[in-house]
Amino acid sequence: MSEIIAVTNRHLCHTDFLDVIRQLSQSDVDYIVLREKDLSIEEYTTLAKEVLDICRDKKCCILHTYVEAAKTLDVPYIHLPLKMLLNLKEEKPETFSFFRRIGASVHSREEAIQAWKAGAAYLTAGHVFATDCKKGVPPRGLEYIKEVSEAVPIPVYGIGGITRENMDMVVKAGAKGVCIMSGMMTGRDIVKK
Repeated sequence: MSEIIAVTNRHLCHTDFLDVIRQLSQSDVDYIVLREKDLSIEEYTTLAKEVLDICRDKKCCILHTYVEAAKTLDVPYIHLPLKMLLNLKEEKPETFSFFRRIGASVHSREEAIQAWKAGAAYLTAGHVFATDCKKGVPPRGLEYIKEVSEAVPIPVYGIGGITRENMDMVVKAGAKGVCIMSGMMTGRDIVKK
């Protein structure tokens, strides 16, 4: 069964961001990745606490990039850019071992193998389709998802330009599931349980 990860970007919301999180917590998404990279550590920690209070016991909330916020809030799930994953493992092994599940963002087959060998439990691979988030950058396509999925023994989730309408193609190409940002933040792709 394919999984759906909602990736946040509060700047895309047409309504209150926390209201969108409430809707997601009652939807069919499996995980919410709190990806608000423009905030200070203090702002992110405050927002993460609010999101965790909404999601607790309903959805797994994965924090993104802010390792110290995750430790402060005792959240054992983090998603990191590949470079951060490698640095964390090498420079702060005690912090690395705090996390029960670390995901990594990758953009090539080689990066996927590197992330898996460094201890990533899952990968987001993109961007699959054309997306406004990567305007002017050619998408990598479904063959890319197939290559990455075949290269590593951990779950791969396609990201970039994915909607409810095209997600099955990504899964058929070998992904465990998909990440959806724009459709989740605007409410277009939120489906209640």
